[in-house]
Amino acid sequence: MTPARPVPDALVYDRVSLRHDGAAADAVGPVSLALREGERVLLLGPSGAGKSTLLLAATGLFPRSIPGACTGGIVLRGHPVTSRTPAEWADTCGFLFQDAAQTLAGFTVRDEISFGPENRCIAAARIPDLVAEAMRQAGIPQIWADRRISTLSGGERQSVALAALLAQGAPITLADEPAASLAPKAARRMADLLLAPGRTTMVVEHRPGPILDHIDRCVALGRDGRVLAEGAPHEVMARDGAALAEAGIALPLATRIHLDLPDLIDPRLPLRDALLRVPPAQARRLHDAVLPAPIPAGEILTTLDGADCAPAFGPVVLRDVSLTLRAGEVVAILGPNGAGKSTLAACLAGLLPPRAGRRTGAPGAVAFQNPEAHFSQESVRAEIAGLCHAPGRVAQIFDRWTLGEVAHQHPFTLSQGQKRRLSLALLAEADRWPVLILDEPTAGLDRAAETVLGRRIRALAREGRALAVITHDMDFALSVADRAVLVHRGAVQFDGPCPALMRDAARLSLAGLEPPEAAPVLNWLAATC
Repeated sequence: MTPARPVPDALVYDRVSLRHDGAAADAVGPVSLALREGERVLLLGPSGAGKSTLLLAATGLFPRSIPGACTGGIVLRGHPVTSRTPAEWADTCGFLFQDAAQTLAGFTVRDEISFGPENRCIAAARIPDLVAEAMRQAGIPQIWADRRISTLSGGERQSVALAALLAQGAPITLADEPAASLAPKAARRMADLLLAPGRTTMVVEHRPGPILDHIDRCVALGRDGRVLAEGAPHEVMARDGAALAEAGIALPLATRIHLDLPDLIDPRLPLRDALLRVPPAQARRLHDAVLPAPIPAGEILTTLDGADCAPAFGPVVLRDVSLTLRAGEVVAILGPNGAGKSTLAACLAGLLPPRAGRRTGAPGAVAFQNPEAHFSQESVRAEIAGLCHAPGRVAQIFDRWTLGEVAHQHPFTLSQGQKRRLSLALLAEADRWPVLILDEPTAGLDRAAETVLGRRIRALAREGRALAVITHDMDFALSVADRAVLVHRGAVQFDGPCPALMRDAARLSLAGLEPPEAAPVLNWLAATC
């Protein structure tokens, strides 16, 4: 009997180094790693470590479409990646980008999902069934089939991008922070689909905790773009947790608390079990590890009174909203994809007038989901200089937001995390607006940048600003917000203390949300204190 030929690895990087045009140093490498057939690999790393560039090189999008240089070898299913064009690899490898705009072409939902099968010359009679099944798997209502992509929220567009990927039918998936814009239940559905046992997937994710049980192997890149750690997920977290944290890589909550409080939490145990061993006298230390220090609330800065909120030229999505924002207060605005959170933000800031009711108070600014909407200058340095601060303050801003190393670059050439930090700096460091609303501010940020952002949000509140944070990251909301507002089914369903909402699993579930990783700590504190 002739022995079976060995199956080649799905994707191999052999001593690969990648450098963007005009850059003084490599963005990645040299890196050697492989994605095996049927393996689910999590690619970790701080912002700017080259994770996205490494994925783009897998089919030659870098450097063929994105200018740069590639050395070393990349082999896709046994063939050099240079043997075909990026478009020709679509039958083998599917991409899911963090920004759905990089994937979607602006058609209707049905047209977007049909696009991949049509370009693979799938028989026209089969495509309607492929589209319907992909929509079902991605949790998209069939009645959305004729909706224009321009009418969807950011999270809804990401769900359409997922459905389009499923319909494409490529055996290998590369996903770059695919859940960054998704509510927790939608993110869980995406993980269940992309990281099902037997799928061949490499995924970049800055917050790995919720998906670690779907992962076979972790590969972590350091700040120099080289492999820092590799191995089974829980092995890497236990063995290399301190090094990963030093590199700015997010860790599961139990690991983070163990690093901060090594005498209290055993990282080898599930957090709920580890808490059973914590003496009640240590409650204050755990409280301070997951909840922000209180800030006295000041005067009311902005009020919505009986407001009906609607996007420009669109229908009313939230009715009879009455909210206040006070100086010194941080409010988390939570809700499922498409609930109207961004529309509410625009009304709170005064960018959109209510259709009914009224808004009163100080002017506000919104940090938009797309950071590029804030850029107008030819370099990062020029953007920061445009804030018109004294040189000492400008230097402080570069240091605070870790932007000094990219000061000479055009903003559009930055990584997603770097773009996010720059856009947030342009609003947070300006002195023009008493009210700031940040729309999905942690998307694309590594753990180090997220920590800096959280501290800056609390510092701005202490200076007397009012801040609202729209986020699907429940643990980040818990760490920065005093109060939470839950919007769902066209109305405000909850307005009260943030920890109280985070402990209400039933209410969160009704809105398609899930409790934070820190929920066991909140429950322990409530039972102990």
